[in-house]
This record gives sequence, structure tokens and C-alpha cells, in this order.
Amino acid sequence: MRTAKTALLLTALPLALAGCLGEKIDKTVDRGFDSKDLSQLQAGIWIDPVGCDHWIIDDGVEGYLSQRLDRYGKPVCSGAAPPNTAIGDFKGGSAFPDPI
Repeated sequence: MRTAKTALLLTALPLALAGCLGEKIDKTVDRGFDSKDLSQLQAGIWIDPVGCDHWIIDDGVEGYLSQRLDRYGKPVCSGAAPPNTAIGDFKGGSAFPDPI
């Protein structure tokens, strides 16, 4: 029984590590139709159902979202708008039309 577990582990380990060896992708660059560095896009804030803030960017085809954190890594819950609301020009910075 122990030999079977060892064999399974030795077979599964390389497969598990194979996912770590893939190509590294720079996630700070927009790879869409109007590719540019994400710093050139406008960010807004979406307030989640609990009332905490998330940075949001919509460039027409792709969208980006990340939780807004303070310098200590804790969520920012500013109360800037009601829950489930997006504020700011989060669709700005892209020439690609967004019909929604």
C-alpha cells in the first residue's frame, strides 16, 4: 500500500509543478484591440454589496477589477456611494466603443 501511495505521489508531483513553469505574462499591459499600459486607462470605484471599494476599469472589451486596500493591506470601505454602485470615469482612456 505504501509503495502505491509513493508511486502516485511521484507521478502527480511533476504534473502539479508543470503549471508553475508556463510562460510569464505581464499583467500590467492591456492586450486588447487598443493595447496600452493600464496606467493610461481611467479607474473608477465599484462598491461591493458589503460596502467595500474595488478599483474598476472597463476599456470596452476587457475589464479589470481589484480590491482597494489601505497601506496595511486592509480593505477600504469608504461609503463613497451605496453598495452595488460604480462611480468615476472607469470607461475613460479607451477609444474602443462600449455599447453597454
